[in-house]
Amino acid sequence: MGERIGLIAGNGSFPLLVLDAARAQGFDVIVAAIKEEAFPEIEAHGAAAVHWLSLGELSKLIETFQREGVRRAVMAGQVKHKQIFSSIRPDWRLAKLLLSLVVRNTDSLLGAVAKTLADEGIVLEDSTSFLEPLLAQAGVLTKRAPTEQEKASIDYGRGVARHLAQYDIGQTVVVAESACVAVEAMEGTDATIERAGKIMRSLAGDASTLSRDLTVVKIAKPNQDMRFDVPVVGVKTIAVMRQAGATCLALDAGKCLLLDGNAIVTAADSANITMVAD
Repeated sequence: MGERIGLIAGNGSFPLLVLDAARAQGFDVIVAAIKEEAFPEIEAHGAAAVHWLSLGELSKLIETFQREGVRRAVMAGQVKHKQIFSSIRPDWRLAKLLLSLVVRNTDSLLGAVAKTLADEGIVLEDSTSFLEPLLAQAGVLTKRAPTEQEKASIDYGRGVARHLAQYDIGQTVVVAESACVAVEAMEGTDATIERAGKIMRSLAGDASTLSRDLTVVKIAKPNQDMRFDVPVVGVKTIAVMRQAGATCLALDAGKCLLLDGNAIVTAADSANITMVAD
C-alpha cells in the first residue's frame, strides 16, 4: 500500500489530472468529491476510495479524511464563486467559519478551510506539486510570436490585471489595442472572453477606430496561493477566444496551468492565436 493523499475535487478535468499524476507517483488517493461540482467520471480513475459530499459539509470532509488515515491533501478543480455564496448549506463548523470572515472572498474562505484542516492534522499542499510539467514555461509557446500591437496590449493588460488581482476581484483582462474591453469578476475566464467578444460585435458601427483583435491577459495574484487557487487555461479557452475574435493569450510563467498540455498549443497554432508566458 502506498502513501495516502486526500484529493478535494471540484469541477473540470483538473482533479482528474491530479488524481492520475498522484497515482502514477505511487500514492493511494482518497477522493472527497464535491457533489455540486465534481465530474462523475472521477469514479473511474482508480482512486483508493471516492466519497461524495456536499459543498458546506466541512465536518464530514474532516471525518472522512481522518477515518481514511489522510494526513496530506490537495484541492483541485474550481468551485464556482456563486456556489460558495449562494448554494452552500453550511454545517455548524463551516457556519462558524463563515461568520468569522472579515472579507468574504474565495481566498479568505478557502484559507480558513485550510487552517481548519491543519488544526485537525490534515495539511493542504500545492495542487500543482504533481503537475509541474503542465505549468506554462517562460517565452513564446506557439509558432507565432505576438505582433507589436499585441505586445502593447499585453503590457497594458498586465498593468490593469495586477491592480484587479491585488483586490482578489479577478485575474483576466481582455484588451483591444490598449483599451480595456472586459475584466473578470465572479464569472470566470471563459465568460469574460465571451462578454468581450459580444461587446466588440455590438460596437461594429462606431468602433471602426478600434482593432477588432482582442488580447487576453491572465495573471496570478500577487500572493497566489497555489494550494487551492491555480490559474488554469485549456483547449476550451482557445475555442472561446477564437469565437470572440481574440488573437493573443498572455500568461504568468510558472504560475498558470496548461490543462491540456501540448494540445492547447496545437489548438492555438491552428487558430493562429499567439500564446506567451512571462
